[in-house]
Amino acid sequence: MIVRPAEGSDAAQMCAILNEIVEIGGTTAQEDVVSLAVFHAQVFENENLVSCFVAEQDGVVLGYQKLGRRDDLPEDCGDIATFARASNKVKGVGRALFARTVEAARGAGFAQINAHIRSDNVPGMAYYAAIGFMPFDVRKGVPLKDGTPVDRMLKRYDLTT
Repeated sequence: MIVRPAEGSDAAQMCAILNEIVEIGGTTAQEDVVSLAVFHAQVFENENLVSCFVAEQDGVVLGYQKLGRRDDLPEDCGDIATFARASNKVKGVGRALFARTVEAARGAGFAQINAHIRSDNVPGMAYYAAIGFMPFDVRKGVPLKDGTPVDRMLKRYDLTT
């Protein structure tokens, strides 16, 4: 497995990973599948994007991780999103991606990284806890598209230690 910066030519595989996760449901705040054009714009034309890395093996994208800025976070805090293949999973993808994302976050001058995680996203909660994210805040009862309230857990990773 290699981890490298995402390229436009990766967009179709990355979009497929996201859409598979959306279709399964329950582990991402994204509730609607997206077209390749929309996905490409959200990732590769996003002025708030700091970095996006893919983990690949033999030309197959296994997962990707984005780091960006958000208006609702302090300037020294980046926001992370991680997506790994739901089918044919490969162990260690998230950790490998995170190592590169930490480098990018430090290079961007961030002191911390924020993760917004649905409280019902058990694998996501476990992943971020395992790599050292600590609970920071809770956004109570954020409604899903169908109106179901689901808490959003905010966890932070300290880059200063």
